[in-house]
Amino acid sequence: MAARKAAQAAFAAQPLPARLEQALHALRAAADARHRDGMARFAIPNQRAFGVPMAQVQAVAKRLGRDRALAAALWDSGWYEARLLAAYLDDPAAVTAAQMDRWARDFDNWAVCDTVCFALFDRSPLAWRKIEQWARREDEFVRRAAFALLASKSVHDKSAGDEPFLRGLDLVEAHAGDARNFVRKAVNWALRSIGKRNAALHAAALRSATHLAASADPTSRWNGKDALRELNGPATARRLARKT
Repeated sequence: MAARKAAQAAFAAQPLPARLEQALHALRAAADARHRDGMARFAIPNQRAFGVPMAQVQAVAKRLGRDRALAAALWDSGWYEARLLAAYLDDPAAVTAAQMDRWARDFDNWAVCDTVCFALFDRSPLAWRKIEQWARREDEFVRRAAFALLASKSVHDKSAGDEPFLRGLDLVEAHAGDARNFVRKAVNWALRSIGKRNAALHAAALRSATHLAASADPTSRWNGKDALRELNGPATARRLARKT
């Protein structure tokens, strides 16, 4: 631990261009052509990708440590893995609303969107505000970010009460009819995640899912029926029993 902290301090003392080059070099060194070629199967564009597995991205992040300036430079480089790495290096407490909006506008695939929401944005005090704002946006990946962030908060935010998640269910019902693939899946993800948080939210999520399952709209109906299968399943029941 002491050796790693010393190495991080030495790295942080270097000029930003040198840190950026070393970070990109570390990503290139961890690249695997087979991984890059396989990204298309998961609907991840690979034109600006090295082909670095997520575990290796996280290992590079652990080695480098928090570095907000480097995170910004990595993001601006446009490389897929550099943007994943930026999510782990940035400081959630220092993230600004303008930065969150700018990065969200840059989202062009589900993997970067979800990683940034799960590893960085959901720990920001601005997260709930952005969920509300982004859910109203028409851009596919910005709206996905709203619901990926909502799903992430349901897992990671141990201190929040039920009220913001109940509001989240209102947003789920409002946008459950968005048939775009990456929005539809994120809305469903948020609905299921909220329903597994505790018994009260489980009951509320069941009400929302039941309402959606009876909808005349096919996407809303799919969202409701799919969520009901998991929320009524034995794994969810065991999870809630442990929480109780």
